[in-house]
Amino acid sequence: MAARGRGFRRVTVLLLSLALLAGGVYTVVAFVQRSETLVTERCTADVGTQHAELATDQAVNASLITAVAVQRGLPPRAASIALATAMQESKLRNIDHGDLAGPDSRGLFQQRPSQGWGTAEQVMDPYYAANAFYDALVKIPGYESLEITDAAQRVQRSAFPRAYAQHEVMGRSFASALSGQTPEAVQCTLRAPQEAGLPDAVEAELAQAYGTLGTVTEGESLVVETSGSQAWSVAHWAVANAKDLAVTRVDVAGRSWFRKDQAGWQVTDAPEGRVRITVAPAGTRD
Repeated sequence: MAARGRGFRRVTVLLLSLALLAGGVYTVVAFVQRSETLVTERCTADVGTQHAELATDQAVNASLITAVAVQRGLPPRAASIALATAMQESKLRNIDHGDLAGPDSRGLFQQRPSQGWGTAEQVMDPYYAANAFYDALVKIPGYESLEITDAAQRVQRSAFPRAYAQHEVMGRSFASALSGQTPEAVQCTLRAPQEAGLPDAVEAELAQAYGTLGTVTEGESLVVETSGSQAWSVAHWAVANAKDLAVTRVDVAGRSWFRKDQAGWQVTDAPEGRVRITVAPAGTRD
């Protein structure tokens, strides 16, 4: 009877231990999941003493607008003007409606088909809209030396011509960072990716933003052959698009951004002359 009692106690202790272990695992998983939901997703640009912040969807549009300027060989000032304009007109969101002043206005820049900006479908295409804005901007003599609000107004002909000035810090900060003039400037705080990424999808979006670049796929990474300010522009673009494209890591010129760390750019052995954009592997799930 004594042996049977000891055996019963051992089984009871084992079951209790397993229950405690399972409870601990559940607690850890629940804590991690809860921590993920508490993460406020956002993107920031820090350039000198200037700090600006955008929601992740706004950052995606800002990265495209700036990349188009880089593709066209325009100065960062052009991107600053474009970003401040789009923030005032649409909050940097591709909206499909206008207002009382412009009922047919559409898209990032609230361009009006009735005023010759293109068809309704065209102005709702962010790539088309950005190019249309720059087409008008470069026709303004000396736009680079104008105040942002003056340059924006000459393009837009807004009923509120001074409103663009309030977005100057954001425009200057993100334009300098996303054009690659200021390395290590863009940081996005994101939750873990909910699905696998595709290097081909990254390549397609990158090609529209920058035009043809030398790229090669290596496993879950897209390697972009580029250097200098364009390398940092591409790297910052990848960070700004990390949420939608399930990017988990970006390597460029001795620095790396790790999505999971949320600690900004870190010193690594990333080589010069290329940008490596790594996405979440197959098997990533909710």
